[in-house]
Amino acid sequence: MAHHNELGKLGEQLAADYLSRNGYQILARNFYYDKAEIDIIAQKEKDTLVIVEVKTRNSDYFGDPQDFVKPAKIKLLVKAANEYVISNDLDVEVRFDIIAIIKNKTIEKIEHFEDAFYHF
Repeated sequence: MAHHNELGKLGEQLAADYLSRNGYQILARNFYYDKAEIDIIAQKEKDTLVIVEVKTRNSDYFGDPQDFVKPAKIKLLVKAANEYVISNDLDVEVRFDIIAIIKNKTIEKIEHFEDAFYHF
């Protein structure tokens, strides 16, 4: 597996652990629909589904990890989230979060951006 893939998987695990420690229940990981993938689907409040995009980098030299969530990715996340809600017959609000991680030999920094973008 390429190093960036390993870093991404590590980042997703760090994010899932972070969410669990902070009272979230992980409902699904790596949910695929069509060409879209949701890294983590979680819930803290009963009436809110949290769609989490995890961005992991080994430095912020080229920019903050959260800045790499582009409009095309947002469109795919919304599409996949809609499918998850419909296929599971859920009546919930949907919130989109980003967890940005910088991880290397000397740094492990996790930032959680709630309501990182809106889907309308």
